[in-house]
Amino acid sequence: MDATLHSLREQIDTVDRELLALLNRRARIALEVGELKKREASPVFRPEREAQVIASLESANAGPLRDDSVAPIWREIMSACRALETPTRVAYLGPAGTFSEQAALGYFGSSILRVPCASIDEVFRATSAGAADFGVVPVENSTEGVVARSLDLLLHTPLSIIGETSLLVRHNLLRTRAGLDGIQAVLAHPQALAQCHAWLSQNLPQAERRPVASNAEGARLAALDPELAALAGDRAASEFGLHVAAPAIQDDAHNRTRFAVVALPAEHPAPSASGHDCTSLVVSVRNRPGAVHDMLVPLKQHGVSMTRFESRPARSGQWEYYFYIDLEGHPDDPRVAGALAELRTTCAFFKVLGAYPVDPR
Repeated sequence: MDATLHSLREQIDTVDRELLALLNRRARIALEVGELKKREASPVFRPEREAQVIASLESANAGPLRDDSVAPIWREIMSACRALETPTRVAYLGPAGTFSEQAALGYFGSSILRVPCASIDEVFRATSAGAADFGVVPVENSTEGVVARSLDLLLHTPLSIIGETSLLVRHNLLRTRAGLDGIQAVLAHPQALAQCHAWLSQNLPQAERRPVASNAEGARLAALDPELAALAGDRAASEFGLHVAAPAIQDDAHNRTRFAVVALPAEHPAPSASGHDCTSLVVSVRNRPGAVHDMLVPLKQHGVSMTRFESRPARSGQWEYYFYIDLEGHPDDPRVAGALAELRTTCAFFKVLGAYPVDPR
């Protein structure tokens, strides 16, 4: 048995060396691609290309490696190769250990220059000013709905959406010791507090619920005071040396957050169609009977599916609203292009926020 195990380990060692040689071969080709891109002034990161590579590999996978293991492996490979061309600076809501950081690493891979920011506003500012190449911001949660501040900033800043990623969010109750006794306050981002409302009401009804800028900031503060607890993920627990006093306390076991990847269009052009795309836009209509109905008619006429429809007050004092809409497809598709052209004529305000490959999760 020992001889068989030794033999299998030798086979694995041989395969690992072969894999390393192939990865370095891939990296050398990626460097050649990078040189061509420099001469052509093409962007280093093309989200639609990376989405197509991963989809093709998942389709070709014959196992026993699971399909959902292929994507993270190849994202890391592509991230490492991309870093050889030029460092990719990514801004996100920090500090270290936030779900936003986890989303950024899951989308871009770990070979990036991290730019943690104190607020969602700062993520937009850093990306707009060129301090970061890309920003990663939460836009929607399956339990609590839209992240209003992100939607407002997408409307009022020059950034556009070039990608998205979705994250299964598990909130742990973290503190400096085990157990629930002696907790005077629970610290977290307001969205996290809302996502754990039922559990907190049942198990810590007397504890103050104290909103902070991010879950990781709550974890940092909880590490300084045994009477404080935080709601955050495993990364934050490791980062700040905290105990998991209660795991996965979110009210919805399938709680997910959707993140948008944003960039300056002048620096990072809109992705081409990948075959599985979403077009996001924000519009407003004049306050008259049937205006919203008329706005949606072009979508039906051109056979374009609407996957999201959200309203936000225009803050004009006139009871006017902006409507945030996600459409299935890409403007390169004649059906989508036709629907957008007609929709533009019916709207008092019209802005395409981005067209990008969708996250299949």
